Amino acid sequence: MNNLDQLFIVSLSGLAIVIIIGLFLPRQATWLAKLSPLLYVGQLLLLIKMASLVYIDAGSASEIQSSFHLHLLGEPLQWRFDALSWFFAIITVVAALFAALFMSGVWGEDYRKKTSANAYTMLHLGLLLNVNSMLLLLASGDFISLFIGWEFVSWASFFMMVLNPQKVARQAAMKYLMYAMTGAMALLAAMAYIYDISGSLQYDIVRLSMSHLSSEQIIPLVILFVVGFAIKMGVIPFHLWQAVAYAETPAPGAIFMGAISARMGLYAIIVVLFQLISMDNFAYIHIPYTFWNVQSVLAWIGALTTIIPTYIALKQNDARHLLAWHGVGQGGYMLLGLVIADNVGSAGGLLHVFNHATYQAALFMTVAAVMYRTGTSNFDKLGGLVSQMPLTFMVMVFSIIGLAGLPPMNGFVSKWMVYRSLLLDGQPLLFVAAVIGTLGTILSVYKLVHNTFLGQLRVEHQEIKEAPLTMLIPMLLLALIIFVTGVMPGLILDWIVPVQAAIGLPPLDYHLGGIILPTGGLDMIWLTLILFYGFAVGAVIFYLIGGRAKHVHQYDNYAGGHFLTAKVRYHYSHNFYAGLMHLIGGWYRGSFVRLEKAIVSLVSFLSQLAENFYRANQPTMLVVAVVVMAIWGIAVGRFG
Repeated sequence: MNNLDQLFIVSLSGLAIVIIIGLFLPRQATWLAKLSPLLYVGQLLLLIKMASLVYIDAGSASEIQSSFHLHLLGEPLQWRFDALSWFFAIITVVAALFAALFMSGVWGEDYRKKTSANAYTMLHLGLLLNVNSMLLLLASGDFISLFIGWEFVSWASFFMMVLNPQKVARQAAMKYLMYAMTGAMALLAAMAYIYDISGSLQYDIVRLSMSHLSSEQIIPLVILFVVGFAIKMGVIPFHLWQAVAYAETPAPGAIFMGAISARMGLYAIIVVLFQLISMDNFAYIHIPYTFWNVQSVLAWIGALTTIIPTYIALKQNDARHLLAWHGVGQGGYMLLGLVIADNVGSAGGLLHVFNHATYQAALFMTVAAVMYRTGTSNFDKLGGLVSQMPLTFMVMVFSIIGLAGLPPMNGFVSKWMVYRSLLLDGQPLLFVAAVIGTLGTILSVYKLVHNTFLGQLRVEHQEIKEAPLTMLIPMLLLALIIFVTGVMPGLILDWIVPVQAAIGLPPLDYHLGGIILPTGGLDMIWLTLILFYGFAVGAVIFYLIGGRAKHVHQYDNYAGGHFLTAKVRYHYSHNFYAGLMHLIGGWYRGSFVRLEKAIVSLVSFLSQLAENFYRANQPTMLVVAVVVMAIWGIAVGRFG
């Protein structure tokens, strides 16, 4: 029994333990607070043992085959782990571990008191179902096992979403389910097409068949796969479901799903487009009646995904929704970097998967901590919390620097690599689009930190305290990871370069501090030292040479001819960036929303029409119609 088999057994055992506690020991739900993190630690240790087997070196790739084999419809089902699977799996398990740690302390106790022991158990069960489903998907070795894992992931996500009993959460979950079913049908159609072409659903046989296909045969196949996988990833134009669904999920679910869940779509795109069809061919496959090729279309989908959801985030008045919309937008950078398909861009796209998971999880934790203390994530009801929750504020600052793509945090490195690849590839328009997306990110993360922590403290929040230690520990650990992997990105590039080999891309030259390029590389260690030197000089000037600073209380202030007291509300948060929204308001015409409503209305109309047809009060007419069609078919068969 190899390590992959052991990983499956540990995962199923953990699932059985949680189900047993939920069914037979509901009063002992508090045990989950100790057991749940241990389950993910066990999975993490097995993944660490597997690392030496799937990560050989930068120039070769290897994989672990499971000894479990099944047959379905005459096709063998296989499971295996390669470097790509391992990379996504390690992020998945670590994200789940941090989510479990967060809800195993004070947050979990409060949640259990407000709801019930059963609801708390269901939350742990939902998290474990999502992790196990993702591991099953990541281990898929053929299209049938891929489809099975894909459906498990979809239903596990739906289960997590509906754990929030609020109407808005249930509506968002149902919308997600409709999107997910559409994606599943597209994937199923693509599999049927592949089987018709190659006579098999095994990856190796399909890969050989792809080399003999014409452009006319590949284009519909790519469309079906991209539609199926892009829905889960939430890229344009399939982005409307994701933000609300993730934001309204209970906090640990939002932490986990915001970090990695949508990236399963990216994983599937990499498997199909890079490992099976080969991205090298897409530059030569042109879209009929246009000047575009498949690669450029995918690149612009990624670029638009960085822009549109990011500027939608600017409009949000709830911290959770703002972060969730950014989760949609950040996926655009990942797709854009990978589609460029060179060593720098692809490494940047993959690195951004890891980086985004760290700061997105940390940001959702900070918002959950603020909600725990204040009871709200509404910007109109927050402000000035830096004096009450300074450590939570520090974690948010570290995280938003990463999200904005500024040094020295890890988000800067992956975004810089994507920018650099676009310039080296001669794509100035895509570069400008990516920068526009980053500008929107910077504006909205400032809104997040300003409206939550800066400005005037509300009177009702004067007595609140810092987040509990059980919340602070995972947040501070993530902040440390964000900083360390920003200064020393080579720690994660050690994982990424073998992934490039596994998916057939040229490996990146790198070192501990960054990347090596003949036209100018990146060394984050030196860059960070220079930044700290600048901060030190500024501190000396401010504190030692200047010496005129005076600390004042939030209410010991003066503006507009008036002294500000606790009775004067002087914290601008409502309708933030009103001027900017006025200038770009014309962009927000709800085109995608109207399109979605039109499709829903059409499907509803057709469904109602079919229902009325089959439930007609005159079934005789239906029988006559069937008989006439049958006679016509026979006549055509004989005399046609």
